[in-house]
Amino acid sequence: MSAGPKLSPYGTGLACRCPRCGKGRLFDGFLSVAKRCATCGLDLEKANSGDGPAVFIIFILGGLVVPLALLLESLFAPPMWLHLTLWPPVIVGGALWLLRPMKGVMIALQFHNKASDSGTVDYD
Repeated sequence: MSAGPKLSPYGTGLACRCPRCGKGRLFDGFLSVAKRCATCGLDLEKANSGDGPAVFIIFILGGLVVPLALLLESLFAPPMWLHLTLWPPVIVGGALWLLRPMKGVMIALQFHNKASDSGTVDYD
């Protein structure tokens, strides 16, 4: 199969699509990577994003939630119970919302840069 047009790893990753064709679904479940792309047949079993998405999500959410919490505290000085009820759902919801697209971006970047653990190209 020909490589086809060069697709943006960010566009295909955020859309959770196959990094080679941009059409097939990258995931079977919420975070389960499909075995193969249903459209172009790319073997996705070797795709592994590891802990990379979680690290980026921690930085993104930390960079957003901490300033917002400090701003809320400095402007309104709400009781502590409000912070304890407001921020955990924001953090958990944000993490769940970002996890799938960030994992897609990491897998697409691996494909785009021909990265592998063994030092050899693992993709077709």
